Amino acid sequence: MPAVRRGEGTIAMGKVSMLAKLKVKDGKGDELVKAFGAIFEQVDQEPGTEVYALNRAKDDPNVFWFYELYADDSALATHGSSDAMAKAAPTFGPLIAESELIMGEPVLAKGLAL
Repeated sequence: MPAVRRGEGTIAMGKVSMLAKLKVKDGKGDELVKAFGAIFEQVDQEPGTEVYALNRAKDDPNVFWFYELYADDSALATHGSSDAMAKAAPTFGPLIAESELIMGEPVLAKGLAL
């Protein structure tokens, strides 16, 4: 992640965002939500995880959208290597039919300090 300028002469690493679309196997949506429970408890303890939001599509109960925002690459790595993620990962395989991940960095936002 390249450094970005913030203020006069200040250099900081850019934030890391991730968008994920998850489509679960038919009727497995509630199980997916339950499986994320322990991960949400973990992210409360991760100071570098700034936003972690699971959304369910209104028109299809089998489709979920995730938005994640991390302070930097190190915060993303900390989250990805957490015990909660390692324990939950095997649960996701039988539930998820399709997934798509998009990594990025925020450039404009309302309600978020960039």
